[in-house]
Amino acid sequence: MITKLTDVNVYVINQDSAHDFYTNKLGLKVKMDVPMGKEARWLTVVSPEQPELEITLFPVTEGTMFTSETVKIMTELIKKGTFGCGVFTCNDLYATYEELKGKGVEFMKEPKEEFYGLEALFKDDSGNWFSLAQLK
Repeated sequence: MITKLTDVNVYVINQDSAHDFYTNKLGLKVKMDVPMGKEARWLTVVSPEQPELEITLFPVTEGTMFTSETVKIMTELIKKGTFGCGVFTCNDLYATYEELKGKGVEFMKEPKEEFYGLEALFKDDSGNWFSLAQLK
């Protein structure tokens, strides 16, 4: 029987830039940062309030996982926001929105009342989009 989910991938175009975005802008903490080959590393970040769920900042680079053609296609799809979609929650959406906006986070949707609570939408530095929600 499955008991829980511990890791999820977010495909990123540049791991160093993603590291900066997820830690310095979103305030997540690095849980693992282990070299893997010449150009990549196993890099995971967590919310301090949910350390058991690791977000792997997975690089889209040519090598054992992806061919050069796949990298080209995936990079374009990531930039378009094709793969992004997740929900980060917070206790005060308006304050968190202003804080993240002040750090340079690009929002696609300003805070708005929805049936489930307040929501804003933002992009990471690769183009993945996420919901920022204050749930009812």
